[in-house]
Amino acid sequence: MPRADASADESIDESRHADAGGREERSRRLKAKNRRKRYLDLHPEYFEDPSLELADPLLYDRLIRRFQTAAERQAEGQRKGFSGHMATDLWRVEAKRDALTRPDPASLFTYTRGPHGEIREADKDDVAMSKEDARAWWRDEMTQRFLRGGDVDFDYVKVDTADRYDDPEEERDLQDAYFDSMASDFDTDGEGKEKVLTGQTGIQDY
Repeated sequence: MPRADASADESIDESRHADAGGREERSRRLKAKNRRKRYLDLHPEYFEDPSLELADPLLYDRLIRRFQTAAERQAEGQRKGFSGHMATDLWRVEAKRDALTRPDPASLFTYTRGPHGEIREADKDDVAMSKEDARAWWRDEMTQRFLRGGDVDFDYVKVDTADRYDDPEEERDLQDAYFDSMASDFDTDGEGKEKVLTGQTGIQDY
């Protein structure tokens, strides 16, 4: 019986260690995700990088390019440069061909061949969308991609391990909680003053 009890205790200890390890890992992932979100808040220019289009050429085409004016497309082309412009065009064409031959049932867009062999795209749901709504949608998609670590060209270590990307409000909450816990170690008289124990003849000297 003692052996059985010892084995049970070991199993409980292992379970506790596993739970603690799981909590630490979840806490680490949450802190990293919060720091990534803070990074994006401080660096909105991330969303203006022309190469971000390659993350999802079809989604970019439907949410950004189709709302661009001729002047906006020209300015974007100048930022990309000739080689960058050619690369994104090639990626977009290949992505459309792939979507045509292997349609994604989860996609919000459909692709079909036109009468002259061109590839046509359309929304599955015929819902009107403004330029602002489309841009907000694109930004949200790229935010979620960044938070889950989907940008393979980004060095996440420099953000995940950097204290400067901690949320200042969260840090203040932690500091307040710390000082509150320190204050609770002192006995007070209810008015924020430290209570002094006194006897009938004055301050107790024990």
